[in-house]
Amino acid sequence: MKADLKKRLASIKMILMDNDGVLTDGSLYYGMNGVEFVAFNVKDGLGIKLAHMAGLMTGIISGLQSKALKERASMLGATELHMSVTDKNTVYEQIKKKHSLEDSEIAFIGDDVIDLPILKRCGVAAAVADAHPELRNEVHIVTKLPGGKGAVREFIDLVLDAKGIREQVYKQYKK
Repeated sequence: MKADLKKRLASIKMILMDNDGVLTDGSLYYGMNGVEFVAFNVKDGLGIKLAHMAGLMTGIISGLQSKALKERASMLGATELHMSVTDKNTVYEQIKKKHSLEDSEIAFIGDDVIDLPILKRCGVAAAVADAHPELRNEVHIVTKLPGGKGAVREFIDLVLDAKGIREQVYKQYKK
């Protein structure tokens, strides 16, 4: 990892992410009477919990309204959850102000062009492996894993590694 990128990652205090295509594989399933079914990756969930254990804040900014996402974000203890967002940049600015953060202290992981305004501003911009090609050309990091398949966990591990705290955070599980 290049020294500049490692320094950027080490400065991160909050990890923000999109939902559909990042925490999920982007598929939307609707059953009878509009019941939604969504698959979340447990590795991503543990990654978010590990981020919290390391003192990092996390947040989700999604264009869709989802009962499943609201439940999942609550279970994981996400610091911020914003749904039905049409202007992600405005929400990003509100989160930044609320938590007294600088752009350099925020990372964002996305998958499509709607995420570009934030990715062009934040300290570390990441895209999942199966992100839109235009997005992959604009970010600092492209994960090896696709959305909904552990990409968020992969990214969180990079942040923890750059901070030099991954082994410390993992230690409780290695007893």
